[in-house]
Amino acid sequence: MNIQKKIFYISTSLIVLACNNKIPESGIETTQSEQSVLLQANKSKNSIEGIYTTQTEPGNNSECKVSIEIIKTKSGYSYIFKTKSKNLKGIALLTEESGEKNLVLKGIQWDYYEGDISDEEENDSISESGSKEMEIPVDIDASYVQDTLTIQNYGNAMNSYTKIEDCGRKYIQLIKK
Repeated sequence: MNIQKKIFYISTSLIVLACNNKIPESGIETTQSEQSVLLQANKSKNSIEGIYTTQTEPGNNSECKVSIEIIKTKSGYSYIFKTKSKNLKGIALLTEESGEKNLVLKGIQWDYYEGDISDEEENDSISESGSKEMEIPVDIDASYVQDTLTIQNYGNAMNSYTKIEDCGRKYIQLIKK
């Protein structure tokens, strides 16, 4: 009889323990899955991946059709850059300095660059300026804020350049679709 009591107590203990470990259907498990869904949604909202396009501006008749597709790769990001006259692919670098995010599209040569004329000496000699050739910069940078990429497309009289000639806007805003 002693063995039967021990078996009874052991089996009762196992049943009680098994019942106590049961998770209710509407309890913690659902909350955890809801939290993970929210985390995944926040990650996708904060993700820079996607297609960014220019929008028509009211009162601006100049044509400006630019699109940039950002793709996540194993080593970082890549891009597909399209305008009326260009269709380019390359590496995109996402950087963050002082809380500001910037995206650099590597390998895109600017359309026009005259240089920073504030560095020129006061005496403009013809021989110096004739022998001096400006190297056109490569790489286009864009600031990234809440699903919007902004590119400063051209400079001013002191620093004359145009990055994307297919668009006449000073600041090109590309909004994520």
